[in-house]
Amino acid sequence: METTPVTQQPTDAITREVVDLMAGLVALFHREYEEAAAARSLTGAQAKVLALLRRGPMPMRQIAQTLSCEPSNITGIVDRLETRDFVSRQADPQDRRVKLVAATDAGKQATEELRESLNFAREPLAALSEEERLVLRDLLRRMLEGAAPESTG
Repeated sequence: METTPVTQQPTDAITREVVDLMAGLVALFHREYEEAAAARSLTGAQAKVLALLRRGPMPMRQIAQTLSCEPSNITGIVDRLETRDFVSRQADPQDRRVKLVAATDAGKQATEELRESLNFAREPLAALSEEERLVLRDLLRRMLEGAAPESTG
């Protein structure tokens, strides 16, 4: 079976600059997020699990898939969060073999405090008008929707 070589389109200077700027913002966000988590005696991974659970209870397998890590890693993270009473495990009412992880009130409060402490976006976004922030939000949504894999369920 013959394969057709994939040809990449040359990247223009503006695209390269946008990618570099986005990489800088991502690095800034990660650094501040890790610092904010550490200030609350959380690892970055623990903080990410708690933030993900703001959407509601979810199976550990889904947490692992969303965070692109091994389910065994999530088990350890959830164990440590459960020890601190930030999460609880409960049987899925649809399938009792599946355990759902849910944020407790203490976990929700910790997530909200962490989120409120992040200055990362406040300062750079303060330089933009409300209209510019709306345009940026809409452009970012379009980019993410265009990059999101088809959901299967």
